[in-house]
Amino acid sequence: MVTVKDYALANIQRLFPHSSPHPIASKVTLSTQDITTLKVDAIVNAANNSLLGGGGVDGAIHRAAGPGLLKECRTLGGCDTGDAKITKGYNLPAKHVIATVGPIAPPEQPDVLAQCYRRSLQVLVAHDLRTIAFPCISTGVYGFNKERAANVALTTVRQFLESDSRVDQVVFCLFSKEDVDLYQGKQHL
Repeated sequence: MVTVKDYALANIQRLFPHSSPHPIASKVTLSTQDITTLKVDAIVNAANNSLLGGGGVDGAIHRAAGPGLLKECRTLGGCDTGDAKITKGYNLPAKHVIATVGPIAPPEQPDVLAQCYRRSLQVLVAHDLRTIAFPCISTGVYGFNKERAANVALTTVRQFLESDSRVDQVVFCLFSKEDVDLYQGKQHL
């Protein structure tokens, strides 16, 4: 298992080659760890509109958090695509869960996907939180092309970090070797 620290040391320059040494680059790390095991202020749940659990990372987060998460989500009235809502972390090491709903492809909607990352970061800082972990949003059953989704994720996070210094760490939790290769290969970001 490769740790967040290992990825940070090995790959920051590959993600942000034109900004060495750049404070933004030092805030972004890649991990293959299970997102439900990370001790950060908030993990992001790639949820469906109901926020009541589902498959993939959504189901894994609900199972790990326990019944309190589902109970709180029932009070939120769902979530629009591209928006984000925050709950407690319950049984997770993370203090909070930020649920966001990605777009379903086709058609791909990169602007809506970018809004998921942006809104999640906005919710994070609005609650005076500083560390966040993202899964790959919309690339599972929602069908968004993984390479284009990686471009959107990295670009949106970089732009947010350039304009807001309140975030200390962004972790991208990558599920497959393909995801790792795609994120590591983003030399231009």
